[in-house]
Amino acid sequence: MLPYLAEFLGTMMLILLGDGVCCNVSLNKSGQKGGGSVQTGIAWGLAVMIPACIFGAASGASFNPALTIALAAIGKFSWAMVPGYIIAQIAGGCVGGIIVYLMFKDQFDATEDPGTKLGVFATGPSIRNIPRNIFCEAVATFVLVFTLLGFGNVKDSGAVNNLYVFGIITSIGMSLGGLTGYALNPARDLGPRIAHAILPIKGKGDSNWSYGLVVPIIGPIIGALCGAFLYAAIPW
Repeated sequence: MLPYLAEFLGTMMLILLGDGVCCNVSLNKSGQKGGGSVQTGIAWGLAVMIPACIFGAASGASFNPALTIALAAIGKFSWAMVPGYIIAQIAGGCVGGIIVYLMFKDQFDATEDPGTKLGVFATGPSIRNIPRNIFCEAVATFVLVFTLLGFGNVKDSGAVNNLYVFGIITSIGMSLGGLTGYALNPARDLGPRIAHAILPIKGKGDSNWSYGLVVPIIGPIIGALCGAFLYAAIPW
């Protein structure tokens, strides 16, 4: 059970820190409101790196159904463990979102805009165009997965790999994040979106499932598979 517990706790921590910075810079009455995209980009990179350092040896630190599926597709992970990993990841994302709400409840209550409240839990496009939004998520996730696999070619990298993880998440966020919010990960979006749907958030509006069940799920899976298959096809 250790790998599943590690994926649950790692994804929970990822969302706690990642959605936490979104609350910090977006919600009214937050002491860091207006921190901006630089703070958000760096914080999300750290939010992925920190649990990767803790749980890498226990589970491989996937925290991402798209990455888990892609690794299984190229033979680097057991298909038998995929369902359990995905359940643990989504559940961890949901619990992380609930904890963030409990911590920032007063700030949620002080914020009137429903879109801002949803935006701290889940991703959304700057311009809604579902086919292009899927393409953007696929390209960004392709970069993520291809690069993560490529880190294995760096000789004697060891624990430095976790700094590479920070670098690629931060890079993707700062370069491509303005398009769709760079979900890159179905659990990162679906888990907190479920939390948004079930929590008694004052004036929250709807959870935008017409977008959430399509773009941040389909796009990352397509991109992750493309990145993994291309990496596997190259005679390194």
